[in-house]
Amino acid sequence: MKPLPLKEASPGDHASATDEGANTGAGAGEGAFADAGRWTPALSRSVMLRHDRVRGTDLLLMPERVVVLRGSAGAILRLCDGRREVAAIVAELAERFPGASVATEVPEFLGRMREEGWIR
Repeated sequence: MKPLPLKEASPGDHASATDEGANTGAGAGEGAFADAGRWTPALSRSVMLRHDRVRGTDLLLMPERVVVLRGSAGAILRLCDGRREVAAIVAELAERFPGASVATEVPEFLGRMREEGWIR
């Protein structure tokens, strides 16, 4: 399961730069994720998750910003409804994707999304 690569685009730019190197260090998201077990992540108020049928991918829409989600990032963020704790999200994804390393990848991914301010 590789949900982490993101691609950011300005609203009118369809050939956008890739953000793959941002915040991908070994310690990324660790500090923001100390309360992972009790945290119930939800999209920030100014962020909308949408599926682009033309591109066949999920997008995060924000004022003056678009982030193209790759892999299973959209599936992870759809579970961030403010009611499920991270442990429940990880358990559901582990059921959907047997054998994937969701126990470590998903909390790190959510931590980075929280650091960006895209989820709360």
